[in-house]
Amino acid sequence: MAKLNTRFVCAECGAVSPRWLGKCPSCGTFNSMIEETVAPTEKKSASEKPVVSRARPLFEITYEKFDRTPSGISEFDNVLGGGIVAGSMVLLGGDPGIGKSTLLTQIAAYLSESRKVLYVSAEESCSQVKMRAQRLNLKCSDMLLLNETCIDNLENELDGVEFCVIDSIQAVYTEDLSSSAGSVGQVRECAAKLMRIAKSRNITFFIVGHVTKEGALAGPKVLEHIMDTVLYFEGENQENFRILRAVKNRFGNVAEVGVFEMTENGIIAVTDYSGIFLSESRGEEPGSAVTPAQTGARCMNVEIQTLVSKTSFGLPRRMPLGIDYNRLAVLIAVLEKRCGLNFGGYDVYVNAMGGIKLNEPSCDLAICAALASAYYSKPIDRYTAVFGEVGLTGEVRAVSYCEKRVAECVKMGFKKVLVPAKNMKSAVKYADKISVVPVLYVNTMIKNLFKDE
Repeated sequence: MAKLNTRFVCAECGAVSPRWLGKCPSCGTFNSMIEETVAPTEKKSASEKPVVSRARPLFEITYEKFDRTPSGISEFDNVLGGGIVAGSMVLLGGDPGIGKSTLLTQIAAYLSESRKVLYVSAEESCSQVKMRAQRLNLKCSDMLLLNETCIDNLENELDGVEFCVIDSIQAVYTEDLSSSAGSVGQVRECAAKLMRIAKSRNITFFIVGHVTKEGALAGPKVLEHIMDTVLYFEGENQENFRILRAVKNRFGNVAEVGVFEMTENGIIAVTDYSGIFLSESRGEEPGSAVTPAQTGARCMNVEIQTLVSKTSFGLPRRMPLGIDYNRLAVLIAVLEKRCGLNFGGYDVYVNAMGGIKLNEPSCDLAICAALASAYYSKPIDRYTAVFGEVGLTGEVRAVSYCEKRVAECVKMGFKKVLVPAKNMKSAVKYADKISVVPVLYVNTMIKNLFKDE
């Protein structure tokens, strides 16, 4: 095999240099030169026959059914779309100490009971991994452990292996490149080699990825492109609850969210969300409203809390957590123009309980209800839920999964739910179990919740 040559290419303008430069001579960008491999070109002989086309019509392609393997953690399977797909590549990112290695160790231990699993630790020694497994009381005596940082030496260890954990992609390197482990070129080349192994030998890889201080996965964006599934493990180190979010999934829904709790015995799945996304004191203080949010295939009630206070500066602040900033600005403008609420001299703070991110428009009406509650200093009944999309005219538009949202409110013991008027046909079947109130405009919702205003 011919030796691979390397070159350095600017990630901004594409300028090529035979050696690394701190500043690109073409565009002037600092620290943008990325090392790449240059494969030697092979000259084709004149007598070489043309390659026969391998393209086939779509109707000749046979459907391949993907068998899924349970991971032993129900919430993890839900985020993946129902289980682990053979030959897939799963990238798990998160802050240091969030529990990435703990989660994958538990999954590897469960899979090793019936499958051949290899845990490649590039950051810890094998004894440290064993210490973690003993601390979590895991039965994983058959799990294979390997302390290796060179990705080129890994392929010989994969005979008969069905699942492999790489901890982490930033700590391994390939000898084809001279740059250090964790650099952009090393991460890209190592990920490409793992993808080739996974697809050719049908091995499932779980890869741990570091994140930057901005919260994005470290390394080139191509790292996420070649992965089948990209997961983010989120949460505060001081809190016990963790949220697993899928941002890319070729075998499932990207809107799925898994909830976990960090305990002394490891990470366990949480199926009852009432204690996470709903506070015990809701309904006692103004500024909170509950909305049934649809995340992937499941529906969960989430409390939205708001705080309105007089601004100390000329320009009032808008500080949303778990809510899109631009969406909040639009809803405040609608409340000011269509409902007569003046937020010009007030700072507005909005928070979605439990650290969850609400991106769907059905939460608009609940945000407006919470803002109106904080503005009038009047609490909303704790057994009242609100959902619906709000337009710029103040109209409450219909949303999807109305029947499922109302059913979730009934399940959680709510007594009243405000729904878009155009969704009443699908919600009227629950009229004997819960009070369903149709809402056509935002000001109608405010009058219903705060009759004196």
